[in-house]
Amino acid sequence: MEEVIGSPESIRDDILHKDISMKNFIVFILLLAVHLSSSAQVFEKFKLKESEIPKEYKITDKTLFKSIQPKLFYDNPDLYKSILGSVKSKEYQSFESANDEGTVVFFEYEKNVDSTGFLEGLLWGGSKPTREHPEEYLIKDNILIIWSFSKKSPIKKLLMEKVKLAN
Repeated sequence: MEEVIGSPESIRDDILHKDISMKNFIVFILLLAVHLSSSAQVFEKFKLKESEIPKEYKITDKTLFKSIQPKLFYDNPDLYKSILGSVKSKEYQSFESANDEGTVVFFEYEKNVDSTGFLEGLLWGGSKPTREHPEEYLIKDNILIIWSFSKKSPIKKLLMEKVKLAN
């Protein structure tokens, strides 16, 4: 039985198709890397660098929320998609010391966010922070930042100042 290999044209077409597929794959990987890098860079200007952290604090990979509402919000942002829009990326930075601990969360949305009344109700159950719900937040265009620290937390003040200077 004779094996049919194919015409030179069909072999060339197969090679070109595989070459194009590999080029598309490489382009896809590069675009994905650029997207992930740019998303990460969005929040870097708001985060404290190691050299900026007071020596009594240390960074931890745990989330240390003061109340359950911001934790649920961070863990499940799609629950609020119909109100706030789609989250493009999110990150957090947590700190702890002998007398203080907390987490700041960062959200980048696909579009600008304008839902202050909703966030106040979600985070505080009212119109301002309370002892049980001390979180504070800032919306700037498509960025939402929530600080979950005690009211007089020194590191929260430092984080808020960094955000103010970055804007």
